[in-house]
Amino acid sequence: MLWSDPENEPPKELRDMQEMLRRLGLFLALAMLLAMLVLGTK
Repeated sequence: MLWSDPENEPPKELRDMQEMLRRLGLFLALAMLLAMLVLGTK
């Protein structure tokens, strides 16, 4: 790893996709939790 190496910053499309996947994962986790609560109260 040299000081002259460029930053290994991912391209904007990849960063956007990672952000979208993170939001989707969070949404899915919340939906699963809600489904478990609904099914548990029956």
